[in-house]
Amino acid sequence: MMNQPHCYAERRFIIHNPLIHNLLFLPSFLHFFDTNVSFLIFSFYICAVQHSFAAFMVKINLSDINVPELIPDIWSPLNEEQREFLANHFTLQNYKKNEIIHCEGETPTCLMCLLNGKVKIYKDGVGGRSQIIRMIKPTEYFGYRPYFAKADYVTAACAFEPSLVCLIPMTAIMTLLSQNNELAMFFIRQLSIDLGIADERTVNLTQKHIRGRLAESLIFLKESYGLEEDGSTLSIYLSREDLANLSNMTTSNAIRTLSQFATERLITIDGRKIKIIDEEKLKKISKIG
Repeated sequence: MMNQPHCYAERRFIIHNPLIHNLLFLPSFLHFFDTNVSFLIFSFYICAVQHSFAAFMVKINLSDINVPELIPDIWSPLNEEQREFLANHFTLQNYKKNEIIHCEGETPTCLMCLLNGKVKIYKDGVGGRSQIIRMIKPTEYFGYRPYFAKADYVTAACAFEPSLVCLIPMTAIMTLLSQNNELAMFFIRQLSIDLGIADERTVNLTQKHIRGRLAESLIFLKESYGLEEDGSTLSIYLSREDLANLSNMTTSNAIRTLSQFATERLITIDGRKIKIIDEEKLKKISKIG
């Protein structure tokens, strides 16, 4: 495998962090030392905890965490012993808006499942232009394919907005796969679905015209993330650049085509907010390319 790049996604594990668990027993340990030594030990330990969390903690009540509800596809095929094993390797990580989750060229170590928020998988191309490969929505798994392929990441992942991600070490997943055929079939099925989507997307991005590609992206965003309470505004706000990267076109072409759609009363635009007015016509444009 390649050497890991300098660009690392910071790991700030919340559950089963030994620094936090050991903090509970620190007071009983410090009484063996005089005041000055105790203060130094305590200060050093607090600095270690802060470094581990990068001075940023997930605001979540751990007693409210229900593992089966968060990762049902992986949890349901397991027996009680396997579930206990998985729970002991279950961690949460919070990412800020635009924070890198993993980098291209980095060695994969964890299976990731988006619990809330929005994540994009992208690849930097010629001239620094990015291509958004796919968008991740809550309860979808990502980041594990390169581990099965014994390769490094060929794409990067970034949080579109504040996001909470479940991470499970791939070594733990491999242990469970060796014991549970049903879980193995889930991953085979998931990889097969992803491959089919990738094949279809490759054809669409290379054969459809600009209007067809942008219309398809708008329909995709609607089906993936839904609409706001008004029943027509997309619940994800993309920059024009991101929308262009998702649709395999230049930013200027994306702006021009959006304006055309607005003129034709297919959509309305308010900053980054896009309201779908005529979904059927957008689907027709997407279909004919």
